[in-house]
Amino acid sequence: MRLQPAESNGPAPVPQPVHAGPEKPLKEFNQHSTSLPFGQPISFSSIVGPTYVTPQTLIQQVSYSLSDRLWTYSPETFDLDVAAKSWHQEKAQNVYGYPTKVEAMQIRRGAASVALGYVFSKDFDLKKRFVPQSIIASSSALQYLRAALDQLSLLYSVASPFVAHIAAIDYAGASSQLVTDYASALSLAEELGFGMVASFSTYEAQHMALFSTLLASVCPTMHIYDGVSVGRETTRVVDVLDQAGLHNTYKAVQSALPESGTRKSDLDTKVSRLLEAFNGELGTQYGLFEYQGHASPESVLVVFGTVESSLASQVATSLERDGARVGVLKVRVYRPFVEAECLKALPESVKTIGVLGQVHDQKAVVDKSVRSNLHTDVIAAVTFSDRWATQPAVLDIKYARETVWTSISVAAAFQLLVKQPLLQPQRDGGDAVASSSLQLIDPASVQQYTFWELDTSVSVNAPVAIAKALAIDSASNVTTKTGYDNLLQGGILRTDIRKSPKSIEASYPINAADVISVGDASLLKGFDVLNGVKVGGKIMLRLPGVKDEDVESKLPAEFRKALSVKAARLYIFDPQAIGTVANDPQLETYLAQVAFLRVALPSLEKVGLQKLASVNGSIETIEQFAGVLDNALRLIEIPESWATAEADSLLVALPKNIHTNSFTAFDKIEVEPPTYLKDWKTAAKGLAFKEAYGTKTALRPDLATNTYTVHVQENRRLTPPSYDRTIFHIEFDLGDSGLRYEIGEALGIHAENDEVEVNEFIKFYKLDPEEIVEVPNRENPNVLENRTVYQALMQNVDIFGKPPKRFYEALADFAEDPAEKRELTTLGGPTKDGNQEFKRRSEVDTVTYADILLEFASAHPSFHDIVRIVSPMKRREYSIASCQKVTPTSVALMIVVVGWVDPKGRDRFGQATRFLNKLKVGAPVTVSIKPSVMKLPPKSTQPLIMAGLGTGLAPFRAFVQHRAWEKEQGKEIGAVLLYMGSRHQREEYCYGEEWEAYQDAGVITLLGRAFSRDQPQKIYIQDRMRQTMEEIAQAYLKEEGAFYLCGPTWPVPDVTKVLEDAIAQDAKRMGKKISPRTEIEKLKDQLRYVLEVY
Repeated sequence: MRLQPAESNGPAPVPQPVHAGPEKPLKEFNQHSTSLPFGQPISFSSIVGPTYVTPQTLIQQVSYSLSDRLWTYSPETFDLDVAAKSWHQEKAQNVYGYPTKVEAMQIRRGAASVALGYVFSKDFDLKKRFVPQSIIASSSALQYLRAALDQLSLLYSVASPFVAHIAAIDYAGASSQLVTDYASALSLAEELGFGMVASFSTYEAQHMALFSTLLASVCPTMHIYDGVSVGRETTRVVDVLDQAGLHNTYKAVQSALPESGTRKSDLDTKVSRLLEAFNGELGTQYGLFEYQGHASPESVLVVFGTVESSLASQVATSLERDGARVGVLKVRVYRPFVEAECLKALPESVKTIGVLGQVHDQKAVVDKSVRSNLHTDVIAAVTFSDRWATQPAVLDIKYARETVWTSISVAAAFQLLVKQPLLQPQRDGGDAVASSSLQLIDPASVQQYTFWELDTSVSVNAPVAIAKALAIDSASNVTTKTGYDNLLQGGILRTDIRKSPKSIEASYPINAADVISVGDASLLKGFDVLNGVKVGGKIMLRLPGVKDEDVESKLPAEFRKALSVKAARLYIFDPQAIGTVANDPQLETYLAQVAFLRVALPSLEKVGLQKLASVNGSIETIEQFAGVLDNALRLIEIPESWATAEADSLLVALPKNIHTNSFTAFDKIEVEPPTYLKDWKTAAKGLAFKEAYGTKTALRPDLATNTYTVHVQENRRLTPPSYDRTIFHIEFDLGDSGLRYEIGEALGIHAENDEVEVNEFIKFYKLDPEEIVEVPNRENPNVLENRTVYQALMQNVDIFGKPPKRFYEALADFAEDPAEKRELTTLGGPTKDGNQEFKRRSEVDTVTYADILLEFASAHPSFHDIVRIVSPMKRREYSIASCQKVTPTSVALMIVVVGWVDPKGRDRFGQATRFLNKLKVGAPVTVSIKPSVMKLPPKSTQPLIMAGLGTGLAPFRAFVQHRAWEKEQGKEIGAVLLYMGSRHQREEYCYGEEWEAYQDAGVITLLGRAFSRDQPQKIYIQDRMRQTMEEIAQAYLKEEGAFYLCGPTWPVPDVTKVLEDAIAQDAKRMGKKISPRTEIEKLKDQLRYVLEVY
């Protein structure tokens, strides 16, 4: 056996550690939730096709757009409502012109009673009588919602339209896994008289959520979809409707609703006509029942459910190509079950009908007395029909909720309906049996990758970061989904990625991967990972610090044999061979991504590195690791002896996939770090005996990021003293701090609390300011540090910040007065009164932690407990308003003071802006650097189109300074179009003399100033842009400029519309037919449409 560098032909060089590492802060890619696209938060306005989304996100978008209120019943880690809650917090408006109220409710007996009470309240606004009300819930919550839904069904004739979007998810205790549960919903819909609609794929999720909302105008409706797998799959959907599109479609189809009626025949007719109108409006061909397969089948499989419908259609099409007379009937609208449409969709040639019906568990599968809900409906329709001279046989093919469908298992269900074999067995090089007839996707055009990781790995986010990087290519369609098994090896996750030039519909786990990445060798002993690799595929295995001669001993015999039989190539990934990674393990994730790129897509490595750097890390770091990767990545030559490796004959067959039992990693750290009051002697021991006590001296050790000490060299107000808004310019002398920053980056200010207020709190709370306290690190609670009480309150503890509900709940434990204890418990609890009072305190009174401690005098936790229950202070970040090439020894910011007066008449201020505003020249400040999306285009000749509102002008001041510097260096520069927006020119024309000087010098080409309140009619930044569309088209389209918007979110749709109109006019002038929205998406991919909004 010998080792070779990846994709090389010669012997590997001796690994040489690399010691130089990146100095700049690196972008970190973290998944916030698997229900979000690529795990990243998504703004409400950005949901418009083509875009990457998850079905769960699209369903929330429809619910939020069209509903008056949205009640959510989501277990904590399911995150069924995470996007909707963020949109509500951002005050995104629905189609009715106000933010949809999102109520996150507890799942308990009596759930949904609050929704029922709202709809039938005497105070209910009758203007909203026909505005939909919505619920998002998991099927596991239905048992608790049943009573309220029953009442709603009985009173529906006088209720608002009501739709429940149900993610089919439950936890099966017997198998310890999350299961796709349709059975509960099917039974409930039948018993309560609810309508029921199913989505078959990601591409239909938005449409079916919209159709279900329309159907709610006829009957109370449930929209159900797979919540375990497909519902959390990130996929590119081209025809996503934005909010306006949803509203227009909703109104158009609603106008086509038939006249009211109560008989079942009337309901059936309404549903049929509604779907017909829906198809007419969208140009789709959805049916209540949809048949696919042989034109004259003898056997038909009837299915319901997302994965079941999608996969059965693909298998039926594949079998039909091989001559099998089979087909599949997919049930889209289960309730009302329109028998006439069901019979119409069944071909007359059918002789055997198999009903794939879900039941609760395996016990129900074997119990012959149990019939599936779907079978009962189908057999009734067939039995009472006179369509066939000899009625087809109707078989009940039951399956348990735990069933995970694959192409083979679906083919096995078809096999129960026919006598002749449907599949011709073929050996695929391993133990698994496959069939060429079940090749559901084209391996020549679809690349497939699987990642296996322990959830403790530093590279745990690398797979999704890679997927997001691949998705930057607008010519590709990428899908990805991640599952967690928290019961094996302390926590395992598997991520599947597919990449294709065409849309991909593959609702099953990858079983023929081009590349499989395994993050820990221990996984090889617990899973048959090679079962999922194609013949001739590649395996990248992380084996840190393992010598060449020891590799074989680290691999199980079964794994070595399967490698040989599958003719797979094995790459060893050794991150410890790179010195920077050995010294800083957190860098391994970037090295792992570069390694995977070289193994999977070696011919596209150069462009791939740039895409990776746009997602996380930095281009310098990524390219550095690419340059030394041969030291960490080696291709193994498989010895012939591995083909005959003796496997343990008694070894139980290893599972081929994880059992998904969670959507997030298990939190293994539950114990809170201790905090102790200590005297000066304890601190002195730590300083005198540093090694014994693990003491480290550092600048602001509470900060995990690289920090620098700078000094104020200028602090001047930009607005008049008499003006009600204080905007000021503050500049810091870098001195010998070593701070370096790039254009567009942000400066993190590690502010301190107000000294007067801290001293007042110390006096009120009777604390000793000089007492030594051990407090958790602000960024890493596992690290403790010694500070005085005064220092902790000034720099660590956010005592004047806004308390969350959990603070009231925690403080109640310390209250000695029964009345105060009750009130605190109510404020921290889930009751309606508690929520309303908490909201008033938080949003109207703007109370702080200190206010609450003052108000509830009997609740007097020790300082030890205050540190534990009060949140730590966080840094505040501001866009840098200077270019270091122009001002090499300083950095500047443009700040607006956040201030207000509370109901008690007290002046309140934002903590960081007040801190900065009060700083005198020479004052030291601790700062750090944060990367940003605001980057200059690569060529100096590419025009800049910049739109800044208020302090959003800050980064553009740096941009303009940089362009002026380039011009002074003799470089040719492109056009610079600067649009600015504020209220009044006299008071808020910030840096006005600078802009005009740059315009006179030929740096700024166009200066578009919008002062909204200086004239009777309001003029906004988008108005100035629309007045100069010719200049924008020339700079943006013909000269390949880049557009930037910085400031609040509200103008984004209007500003984007101006750009779209400019694109459309330019295309019309050239005789081209294009989609402006699609072009904007392409510009985003090219980093020529950049938003930094808040």
